[in-house]
Order: sequence, then structure tokens, then C-alpha cells
Amino acid sequence: MIENRLSFFASLYQVDKNPEMGMLLLYWTIVILCIAAYKLGFAQKLPLIKSIVVYGVLLLGCTILSFLGTVIPIAEGLFVIVLVLLIYRIRRHREKKVGAGVQQ
Repeated sequence: MIENRLSFFASLYQVDKNPEMGMLLLYWTIVILCIAAYKLGFAQKLPLIKSIVVYGVLLLGCTILSFLGTVIPIAEGLFVIVLVLLIYRIRRHREKKVGAGVQQ
């Protein structure tokens, strides 16, 4: 049975019962998580055209990831990555704030 092999987000969005809407929701979940991971960990200031190219390639890559994400926990892994990067950013921000307070 395919229901037993679906990843968490794929089963949450019921890809097996409503494939069109489920895959669309899975795709946009993966896109949002990929953008968040990119912004938190790797993004730099780029000119507009280069940013459009980067996000265009990201959207194309997420298409492949969404098909794989039905049986492989792609979205779940991206969620953990975003969580770790967010915790890292918050801790780094606090350390900078404390360091700036000591210098004054």
C-alpha cells in the first residue's frame, strides 16, 4: 500500500487521495522551506537579475524534490535544516548583542 510509504508531509496533504492538491501543497511547502534555508544560511546581496536566476533555479529544483518528497522525507529534512539555521542565527545575534554591550 502506498499510504504506508508516504512521508509525513505527503500523508498530511493526502497525496494518495487527492494527488493534484496534495502535490501542489507539498511543492509549495518544499519551496518555502528551501527559500527559508537559502535566506538563513547562504543568501548574499545580489543584483536583481542574479536573484531572479537563483530563485528560478530553486523553483525548478523544488519540482524534482517534490516528486521525491512523496516517499523520501525531503520536506521534513528541510524543516530541520531551517530550525537549526534559525537557532544558529538567534544565538549569533544574541552573542553580537552581548559583545557590543561589553565594549561600550
